Amino acid sequence: MVDKDCKVRAQRVAAELSREAGGLYTPSDLSVPLATESKWAAIDKAVEAGRGAVIDGPAGHVGGIESMYQFSFHVIVFLAVEKQQKPSKRRYYLGFNPDVGAAAESRAKWKSPVAAGGTEAMAQGLNGAQSVELINAMILGDSQDGFGPLVRKYYIQTDKAFPKKAYA
Repeated sequence: MVDKDCKVRAQRVAAELSREAGGLYTPSDLSVPLATESKWAAIDKAVEAGRGAVIDGPAGHVGGIESMYQFSFHVIVFLAVEKQQKPSKRRYYLGFNPDVGAAAESRAKWKSPVAAGGTEAMAQGLNGAQSVELINAMILGDSQDGFGPLVRKYYIQTDKAFPKKAYA
């Protein structure tokens, strides 16, 4: 899954998750500093209504630390907006990152089936149970204390525009 199709994957995921809520939500350019707070209010309204919000921004701003998109742009999907309980009560977005290479944890989980079954087994594909197990680990995580490496909390300064995107 090392490719530059994050926008396509993000739009597909958001559309699938938003079928009953009126479809995916794509905000206007978040790097344009006009009406920034109202753009984020619209994103909040969309995710609170169960719509996936497709967020497009500079990879260093919305991608993972080790994302292959680090020097260009990246697209993620916001699924929820929440407030931290204590101590700061900061607002955060729960986001799905379609880049399996964005963090060391996701790369390790992605490579584990290859190590277990070899590249030939991966070429033939995972069986149903293996696929479900991998997807659960990547999205939901292996423990009770958090999410998988593809789902992360994003703390966004909603009163400021995103940095401009660079195109590689």
